[in-house]
Amino acid sequence: MTATIATGDCIEHMAALPPGTVNLVIADPPYNIGIDYGDGSRADRLPDAGYREWTHRWIEAAARTLARDGAMWVICGHEYADYHQGAMRDAGLHWRSTVIWYETFGVNCRRKFNRTSRPMFYFTKHRSRFTFNVDALATRSRRQELVDRRANPAGKVLDDVWTISRVCGTFRERVDGVPTQLPLALVRRVVLGITRPGDLVVDPFTGSGTTGVACVETGRRFQGFELREEYAAKARERIDTAAANRAAGSQA
Repeated sequence: MTATIATGDCIEHMAALPPGTVNLVIADPPYNIGIDYGDGSRADRLPDAGYREWTHRWIEAAARTLARDGAMWVICGHEYADYHQGAMRDAGLHWRSTVIWYETFGVNCRRKFNRTSRPMFYFTKHRSRFTFNVDALATRSRRQELVDRRANPAGKVLDDVWTISRVCGTFRERVDGVPTQLPLALVRRVVLGITRPGDLVVDPFTGSGTTGVACVETGRRFQGFELREEYAAKARERIDTAAANRAAGSQA
């Protein structure tokens, strides 16, 4: 399966994609909370109006690319969650779920509750036509755990709170030199659950390349966009390693 990363502004790149050709857009955009992505922390602190306008522009560009049965997942911070959800609605997409990612531990706060979760908005292009692979999104039910004879042997669809550890600096999965990174277990679950083998997945903010790795491992096509070439190079190397490992495993 093809997996490529283009460097540059994601809005410009998505404008060049044919409309209706992308099966899933999964995005973890800058949170506007002062993270240094390479241009200093001030670059990630736009005025609220500017951040809202930019959020609407990239989400509109992404929504235009979606296939009729396509979907969009946006992972963001709570601070500007309303901007992202509003922009997805304004782009004509249909809300399916808001999944809360519980990171198990996060940022210690002294004057508010500790930050240990993030919302993940799941919207679809069409109100009723979309891919949702129940088998890939199933888990054991409480009845199964209690050995209740009424339990469905297939289990149940996952709840809308997912407990998956964030990627810390000491984790083997961690990519050096990239300030933020999604856990592969989280992204792989979305890719497996919301797409079919051979589908095209786009990540407008590729970063460390986690979405590309998930696509290569599960037989999906991947197109990433990354503003910084140094991050894109690290992501390409990581994706190439995943592709080589998958090829070696298939020949074993």
